[in-house]
Amino acid sequence: SDEDLPYEEEILRNPYSVKHWLRYIDHKKTAPKHGVNIIYERALKELPGSYKLWYNYLRTRRKQIKHRCIIDPSYEEVNNAFERALVFMHKMPRIWMDYCTLLTDQCKITRTRKVFDRALRALPVTQHHRIWPYLKLSPESAEEYVDYLTETGKLDEAAIVLAKIVNDENFISQHGKSKHQLWNELCELISKNPQEVRSLNVDAIIRGGLRRYTDQLGHLWNSLANYYVRSGLFERARDIYEEAIQTVTTELSLSKRMEEIAKKTNPTEDEDVDLELRLARFEYLMERRLLLLNSVLLRQNPHNVQEWHKRVQLYEGKPHEIINTYTEAVQTVDPKMAVGKLHTLWVEFAKFYEKNGQIDDARLIFEKATHVSFVKVADLATVWCEWTEMEIRNENYEEALRLMHKATALPSRKIAYHDDNETVQARLYKSLKVWSMYADLEESFGTFKSCKAVYDRIIDLKIATPQIIINYGVFLEENNYFEEAFRAYEKGISLFKWPNVYDIWNTYLTKFLKQEEYGMARHAMAVYDRATKAVPEHEMFDVFNIYIKRAAEIYGIPKTRQIYEKAIGVLPEDKTREMCVRFADMETKLGEIDRARAIYAHCSQICDPRVTNEFWQIWKEFEAMYNTQVNMMSAQMLSSAGSTAGTVADLAPGVKDGMRLLEAKAVEMAGASTSGNIMFIDIDDDDDDEMEEEEVPVEKQSIPSEVFGSLKKTIEED
Repeated sequence: SDEDLPYEEEILRNPYSVKHWLRYIDHKKTAPKHGVNIIYERALKELPGSYKLWYNYLRTRRKQIKHRCIIDPSYEEVNNAFERALVFMHKMPRIWMDYCTLLTDQCKITRTRKVFDRALRALPVTQHHRIWPYLKLSPESAEEYVDYLTETGKLDEAAIVLAKIVNDENFISQHGKSKHQLWNELCELISKNPQEVRSLNVDAIIRGGLRRYTDQLGHLWNSLANYYVRSGLFERARDIYEEAIQTVTTELSLSKRMEEIAKKTNPTEDEDVDLELRLARFEYLMERRLLLLNSVLLRQNPHNVQEWHKRVQLYEGKPHEIINTYTEAVQTVDPKMAVGKLHTLWVEFAKFYEKNGQIDDARLIFEKATHVSFVKVADLATVWCEWTEMEIRNENYEEALRLMHKATALPSRKIAYHDDNETVQARLYKSLKVWSMYADLEESFGTFKSCKAVYDRIIDLKIATPQIIINYGVFLEENNYFEEAFRAYEKGISLFKWPNVYDIWNTYLTKFLKQEEYGMARHAMAVYDRATKAVPEHEMFDVFNIYIKRAAEIYGIPKTRQIYEKAIGVLPEDKTREMCVRFADMETKLGEIDRARAIYAHCSQICDPRVTNEFWQIWKEFEAMYNTQVNMMSAQMLSSAGSTAGTVADLAPGVKDGMRLLEAKAVEMAGASTSGNIMFIDIDDDDDDEMEEEEVPVEKQSIPSEVFGSLKKTIEED
């Protein structure tokens, strides 16, 4: 049809584009007599390897026969379409699944079985569960499945299935195998194939077997050691053998001795003593089991900080062993190879002495810790801070201050903080953590002068944060050094950019407002003025509003004019219009009608009547209320209109539209008064740019007598 021509032209230009064929197919999907099938066939002739085309085509054909009888010839046509698809799509499980489902619905049993077989042969074994969930069909044949997976080299999947069998209490072997035999098979499979079995925790499984089958300890220990040998972890295998010898020898010896004594009716006293001794040895071994395991782990990696901490906990209540363990730990762990935070060993070592009242020994440990070549400056800083906190806990405040002074001493030459080639001791002088603690200590126990010096050093080193600046300002204020506090805020503002500087500005302005009553209003206004330049453009409007409000409260409303003028000059257009309207409204309330009119005229230059209709309506209402010439003309026209026009609001548009005449006259008169140009007149009465604290005289103007009417005579008589 004519509607098909554009699609046909696209196909001619792009015969191998799936996108264009699908577009054409979408156009023809409602065509009568399944006309879309022809387009699919043409597309597949050009693109026989397109899964998208085949899948959609077969799905469409199945929908077309959905409600037909299964003996309808059209079913066989769809079957043939599937067969043609599988020539190219034989590796796609979805095509096979849909075909098998279609044949099952047709009750073609033999043919369906053959297609299932073909699917299983065509697809990889990893996708067989999609075609035939074998173990769901026959879970009792899991052993056969394990054998098949083992033969085909799928050892990881075989181990997973075998582990499920072993853990299933309801599983009954068809080959008459016991759970113990199955467990041995699993141990052998996973221990001999460490590279292939990745999905199971071999160590945990075999150790579980050690607890479960105590009569097979030797075999299971050997399997576990063999696993590590085949994995190439010979040190780990050696540890397993050592652990096994200590455990198995004791247990077997004890079991054998108990059996011998049990056979005797009257065991001798020596035999009883021997049995008690063996039991005591066994109990001692079990008590040391965790410690032995920890020893194994530390031999594997002597730089594991966490394992050293665990070893200390195992010696709880044994101070000599704890001290020996800490000593061995700090001597063994290499800072560059440490797994975990090495400084925690030194800190806990010192705290152990502190808890036992040995402060001098704790100081000695901290002193040695400060010379360790830690990887990070933060680790060394933590050691100094912990040492200082220990002195504070013991009320040695002078010593604490001395430590902080020593920690923050400048190096003999200039060193970059992030230069990893330098030692952490040389770079410590720029650690914010140490300086922050030093500042807190000085505030609590030092003098005003020494504390101020610390804060100044922090700022000079350029490591201060906004919170440090705020703390410095608060400290100065608490000591009544308000000017110094404000200078500190000024330094902070110069150090940071937006938005990090926000908190400093916020605190700075708040503090200034509190000090206005002490003669600092002019300074506060200067700060507000700077704030209008420092904040982002989208926040300038809000800052100007605060500036205007504070200026009005301090100096009075007339003194806000220059702030309005500045705001109008720098704000975006949409905010400028809003500020102009507010400015004009203020002048109107002050009775300055000409000023207000000039502001409206200036604002009109950036107000397109097609877009900013609201502004023009406000100006129109203003002129209607305050333009006396227009009001007089309106009164004359109303009187002349008389009975024909009614009120001004009732005038119909056209020749007699009084409002149109008024507006035209007003424009003409306004044009005459401004010589045809709208200009922003100078509305500042003062030449003085500064805001001074003085009262502004209010100019009084005479009121026309017509306003009072008959009241005028009464007033004169009084």
